[in-house]
Amino acid sequence: MRTTVSTEPPSVTSGYARRLGLFSGTMAVVGGIIGGGIFRTPAVVAARAGSAEVTLAVWVVGGAVALAGALCFGELGARRPRAGGGYVYLRETWGPLPAFLYGWTLLLVIATGAIAAVAVMFADYTLALFGLSARLTLPLAVGAIVLLSGINYLGVRSGALTQNVFTVLKLLALAALIGAGLVLAGPAVAGAPPAVASAGGGVGATIAGFGAALVPVLFTYGGWQQTNFIAEEIIDAERTLPRALVVGVILVVLVYLAANLAYLRVLGVGALAASAAPAADVMQRLLGPRGAKLIAAGIAVSTFGFLNLVILVTPRVLQAMAADGLFFPRLAELHPVHRTPGAAIGLQAFWAILLTLTGSFAQLVDYVTFGDWIFFGLTVAGLFVYRRRDGAPAAGRAGGFRVPGYPWVPAVFVLAAAYVVVSAVAANPRNAAMGAVLIGLGVPVYWYWAGRARGSLRR
Repeated sequence: MRTTVSTEPPSVTSGYARRLGLFSGTMAVVGGIIGGGIFRTPAVVAARAGSAEVTLAVWVVGGAVALAGALCFGELGARRPRAGGGYVYLRETWGPLPAFLYGWTLLLVIATGAIAAVAVMFADYTLALFGLSARLTLPLAVGAIVLLSGINYLGVRSGALTQNVFTVLKLLALAALIGAGLVLAGPAVAGAPPAVASAGGGVGATIAGFGAALVPVLFTYGGWQQTNFIAEEIIDAERTLPRALVVGVILVVLVYLAANLAYLRVLGVGALAASAAPAADVMQRLLGPRGAKLIAAGIAVSTFGFLNLVILVTPRVLQAMAADGLFFPRLAELHPVHRTPGAAIGLQAFWAILLTLTGSFAQLVDYVTFGDWIFFGLTVAGLFVYRRRDGAPAAGRAGGFRVPGYPWVPAVFVLAAAYVVVSAVAANPRNAAMGAVLIGLGVPVYWYWAGRARGSLRR
């Protein structure tokens, strides 16, 4: 049960409006995954994998892990189609403190840092596309945050429409890349030495390269879980949300595999591993300067759509925290007309803009990236708690979606999340320690708000 902050009745309409169907839900899943990663990460993966076969295998395995996570979040969403998604599941399975730390980290760094980073990336590509001065990067990045926050303030339908348009556009841009790479290209000519990961050969080197390559792949597949944040605004969420998650993730897996086939066909594994911008290199080689401009436009569109998705969904977590009495009471209120968490959208925009202007987002995001996967793993592990406490959902009824292959499917995802966390800590212990400090700063904040909520109940 949620504690309330005040005995005063809310002055605004409570409850979200269910206005999003299967298409919008699926586009949210796709848009939450595809940002700028697929245009750059394949180079890192190829360098670590060391061969075309291992490179493709890593993307297949990463896609299987993402699908396992989507299936688990499908059951979680069907059980609790509530605004806030993972925050709600963590609260009901592991308690209010882990849930609060999740929301705290989203606001402090994960979501707002991503907004800042992607806004700057969008500005960089847009300015380069039109030949404008790099001095306009910060004004354009801040302008994009303000514009999209305003659109999403006006209603989930306007935010979803924006999301749908830009997700379709980014899919078209990727289709152009894939089509050019698979149809126009001849056999790849090795343009660089073999990837370092393949040096020495042997099964051990292959396994090590596979494991190292899997981490960036899993990060590139991340983002589908954000659609659960807006579960209360999806029509017939118990059925629609699981379908959107599964269809969206499968679509992205197919797109990512096709994109990597195009990269490998045009560049070869050596040149792909050595590339700083593989998508641009592919299009430049096949279509010349026009191709480079086309992919730059595609990346600008893709980052803008991803930016909109994060701005759309994350305030629902802040609203859920505030409704529990664990954050500023004003954030719990929904706009009486637009039915959106307007104050939460404003707070998120303010903090993201501050991170953008100070330039502090890059290091902060590096610090807490591993923390996102801690919460991922805990959230899916909560499915075991739900099953033990409540039993399996009844098939054929609303909310009856069940993870196929339970308990193995959620167990695989939890193990994959643990692997990402351990790998991130081992790769950079200092960043992990700083991230742990940032997350831990939320503990006294939680104690403060929990104490206020208890005092309010006693009054």
